[in-house]
Amino acid sequence: MTSPQESKTEGRWTGVFPATTTQFGSDGSLDTEATLRHLDVMLNAGVHGFVMLGTVGENSSLDTAEKFELLQATVNHIGGRVPVLAGVAEYTTAQACRSAEAAKRAGVDGLMALPAMVYKTDVRETVVHFREVAKATDLPIMIYNNPVSYGVDIKPETFAELADEPRFTTIKESSNDPRRITDLRNLCGDRYQLFAGVDDLILESLVLGVDGWVSGLVNAFPVENRLIWDLVEADRFKEAREVYRWYTPLLHLDTLPKLVQYIKLAVAECGYGSELTRAPRLRIEGEERERILAIIRQGIETRPNPADYRI
Repeated sequence: MTSPQESKTEGRWTGVFPATTTQFGSDGSLDTEATLRHLDVMLNAGVHGFVMLGTVGENSSLDTAEKFELLQATVNHIGGRVPVLAGVAEYTTAQACRSAEAAKRAGVDGLMALPAMVYKTDVRETVVHFREVAKATDLPIMIYNNPVSYGVDIKPETFAELADEPRFTTIKESSNDPRRITDLRNLCGDRYQLFAGVDDLILESLVLGVDGWVSGLVNAFPVENRLIWDLVEADRFKEAREVYRWYTPLLHLDTLPKLVQYIKLAVAECGYGSELTRAPRLRIEGEERERILAIIRQGIETRPNPADYRI
């Protein structure tokens, strides 16, 4: 069983890392205290680290001052108990470099860097973008590959090209193709830590040998995320499969365009925070709301009892 402290070694991360929601007040203002209370819920459930200001954290909905405020408050609140990573998702390479520098000043332990937003870079441009971000910081960097959402596919051959930069320690693989995990291992060996980034492919990814899981639904079901992780760590795959089959309808919500609203709605249903988002994301309503609530409430009603698994 991996303890949270085992993930604290600089640049060597493992385990369950929530892609954490950012909480807002009824007037749309940043609610830092509510965000920190939510972190405590997940920390008490045994998560191994946090990724702040990722897609689920509504990075693009916060201004620069708000991002720095939230990161600094998180670092102070966590106090080194587990690693805190900051998402770097900006429109230009220069902005990404400034974001990396600000995250370093806030005291985070590492970065989760994305390709430049909106413009779809080719391979040469993608490589230059990440190398420039690495020059701007001495923090370890997790490179986030999500061609489904962001239109830039960082293939194993490109990661092999980037392997000479020591700040690139980790890959968050969200290509929707579990074969990439084996391709990366075969091409790059153990050069990178590999994290799964697609919730409803987690069991497949764990069987193939990933080192960690950046998850969205963990925001609402942190105990269950940790349970799947621990069962696989103990080679108890039959039981892990049972939990995964219960969890999969919920995990599908992480792969849909409105994943932020759906995950926040699940967080609210579980009593851990608010479903409020910033426009253009709006409150889920009508038939869509009833359909998503039915999935969430069914999951809550039928959730497994971790005590039955004696982890």
